[in-house]
Amino acid sequence: MKKIRKVLIVDDSHVVRSFHGNILKSAGFQVDGAADGVEALEKALTDEYDLILCDINMPRMDGLTFIKKYRELDKETPIIIITTQEEAINRQKGYEAGANLYIVKPVKPQALITHIKMLLGGE
Repeated sequence: MKKIRKVLIVDDSHVVRSFHGNILKSAGFQVDGAADGVEALEKALTDEYDLILCDINMPRMDGLTFIKKYRELDKETPIIIITTQEEAINRQKGYEAGANLYIVKPVKPQALITHIKMLLGGE
């Protein structure tokens, strides 16, 4: 039996977390959410995730800071930044922080699932 993959969605918007969560649940993923980088880091320390979706602009701890701190603990877990910031400098900062992929919102549901499956090695 194949393992159900677990994804952490980090976004300060409850609507966005629900939207992305519903897309992932419909594709068979288990989903957890965090409203900012601080909460995400706490969850990542106590639970294991197969992939993380992360926004950049959030209160308390932004996405780039979260990714840098998370990468000190875990170099392997794929991280996808999903943000409204489309400037090249932000994309560069995202990759420098340790993201595997940088997507500008809004994302098409099927494209998101395709990206996730690609990073997780198909299935």
